[in-house]
Amino acid sequence: MGLSEKQVQILEVAEKLFAENGFDGTSVRQISKEAGINVAMISYYFGSKKKMLEALLNHRMSDFKIQLESILLKDITYPEKVDEIVAFVVMRVHKNRRTYKIINFEYSKNSRSINFEKYLQQKDENYKVIEAFVKKGQKEGFFSKKVNIPLIVPTIMGTYFHFYYNKKFHTSLHKLTNEISLDKFVRTTLTKHIQQTIKALLIYAN
Repeated sequence: MGLSEKQVQILEVAEKLFAENGFDGTSVRQISKEAGINVAMISYYFGSKKKMLEALLNHRMSDFKIQLESILLKDITYPEKVDEIVAFVVMRVHKNRRTYKIINFEYSKNSRSINFEKYLQQKDENYKVIEAFVKKGQKEGFFSKKVNIPLIVPTIMGTYFHFYYNKKFHTSLHKLTNEISLDKFVRTTLTKHIQQTIKALLIYAN
């Protein structure tokens, strides 16, 4: 069952606070105050703060596989599909960077109280879609058989996050004066660089 407009609004507020203050550093009272609702509404909609974070992760991942598969169904060449996949992943991560920041912090903790099972299941399903695409390209002789398939997505995301987490350095280096110019740089220059990198890996890996 999908989320209501109100639930999505609450999750977006929680996402912002979790990213800024950490999951443990954010209280249900803070979320309710920022969202302009009664504390009891959070319990009614989600049950607990942990369940709210789990709902946020599932919400952000919900249609990833569908959109990925829609790219692969297009009647376009392998390089064009690679370009579209990379652009899709980069912009998806850029848009949801707060959620990924929360995930990276919470999942890396030694003692995790959040249930990541459904999130990891979705990641595994998404990986299998990309794996099948690359193996098909290998079978047809377009992609190198020596490419390390499990490292393709980490290469895309790692490049993006290195850029974004060093944003102050890169905004100065590339003369990006505001968020608008930074967003444009991500959509164009950074995305093109990652597209070239992934195509080189897929085609020329040895």
